[in-house]
Amino acid sequence: MPGPVGPIRSVTVVGASLAGLAAVRALRAQGFAGPVTVVGAERHAPYDRPPLSKGYLAGTVPDEDLELTGPDDAALGVQWRLGCTAVGFDGPGRVVALDDGTELAADAVVLATGARARPLPGPVPGGVHTLRTLDDARALRADLATARRLVVIGAGFVGAEVASTAAGLGIGVDVVELAAVPLQRALGAEMGEVCGRLHEANGVRLHRGVGVERLLGSPRVTGVRLADGRELPADVVLAGIGAVPNTEWLAGSGLTLDDGVVTDARGMTGLPGVVAVGDCANSHRDYTGGLLRLEHWTNALQQPAVAVAALLGTEHALPAHHVVPYFWSDQYGSRIQFAGHRAPDGRVRLVEGEPDGPGGFVAVFDDAAGEPVGVLGIDRPRPFGGWRRRLAARG
Repeated sequence: MPGPVGPIRSVTVVGASLAGLAAVRALRAQGFAGPVTVVGAERHAPYDRPPLSKGYLAGTVPDEDLELTGPDDAALGVQWRLGCTAVGFDGPGRVVALDDGTELAADAVVLATGARARPLPGPVPGGVHTLRTLDDARALRADLATARRLVVIGAGFVGAEVASTAAGLGIGVDVVELAAVPLQRALGAEMGEVCGRLHEANGVRLHRGVGVERLLGSPRVTGVRLADGRELPADVVLAGIGAVPNTEWLAGSGLTLDDGVVTDARGMTGLPGVVAVGDCANSHRDYTGGLLRLEHWTNALQQPAVAVAALLGTEHALPAHHVVPYFWSDQYGSRIQFAGHRAPDGRVRLVEGEPDGPGGFVAVFDDAAGEPVGVLGIDRPRPFGGWRRRLAARG
């Protein structure tokens, strides 16, 4: 990957969520004093997304608590272009075209356009939602306020968190998962099964190994027909079937696109002066030895500082344990934490506690050679943190 491109006098950041804001803060913290323009497709200033499926959806987190910018950020001296969508990119020239017909030229560009929720195919009736943005959360919250039955399609982390929140509100919840075991790709069959049992232990019906044939009702949803013929009544439906990186606008830009913008371990792309960070970046990870696109808060917060240093031709090293991929999820009053990765040919072993037992547990994932490469903790934050640091030291 190329290095910096001459003197950098101006920077355009495309994406005004956590990764974009973290990039701006890193630019200033690392001494860049030139003009910075931030383009954001949403009309909202940067906000925190994790509460959208939990406290904000439940009505316990107010709008102001989502705000990521504070008084100190006023000194950043940024020009915000909110409510503007990037529609094209001249990569070699580092020119961003916006949907209002204007073009932004800069010496360096930070791509932080994130990802969007994958929609269900075809037209959908009213009451069917995805959850990715603040506006999505507001619409879903309004519908859940009068709902008696919710069907969640997809038992991934977003779907599981919404199911947990809705159950806590007293709403009857069904979760439909195409795979035989929830979260099997990330956690494997054994630990995915453990997480799946959280639903059932909290009165949520989990339908495994079955797809959705079609949605029922018009103009508003009344139910979901499964591929096996069963029908689940629903006042509201949430599709939690994954996310798609927002990179279509980069076609023809000269960038390598493959499930996101391909970058090296620093976030540098194949074009001088262009980096990609956050959910839209498919970056080489030294820990896993390959490309990995991470859709998690920790990566969006930390990756930009390294990418900005690469742009400016300086060095920035993260604390060792932050190099290990990490995510967490809050479900049914439990904190699920995972660091590292799961080797397909490895095995998992319990090192503390018992699944389904009181006080949570810690499980370690070994590779084929018996070396630990990942750790899962449920309600055991201190021993999990110790294993996370051990993984970083081994890496």
